[in-house]
Amino acid sequence: MTDGTLDPARPATLTMYGAAWCGDCRRSKRLLDARGVDYRYVDLEADPTKADDAHAISGRTNIPVVVFPDGDHFVEPTDAELAAKLDAVGL
Repeated sequence: MTDGTLDPARPATLTMYGAAWCGDCRRSKRLLDARGVDYRYVDLEADPTKADDAHAISGRTNIPVVVFPDGDHFVEPTDAELAAKLDAVGL
């Protein structure tokens, strides 16, 4: 499990499931990019089958789903929530 694809609930790298049409996804992606966070972006438009992974993790169909290597995940996090978690895990 080194690439985060075998166990989507515990990826090796922070992983964000999103889509370009989603405003919350664009906002969260901007925050990650601005902070220089190394993350894997799963584009649900390019690969709609990955929506099943996001749903299995969160139990919801809302995006973005941001999954941390420690197994924590956020669904539609605010910038403040996401920044606080990034700070807590040293990202």
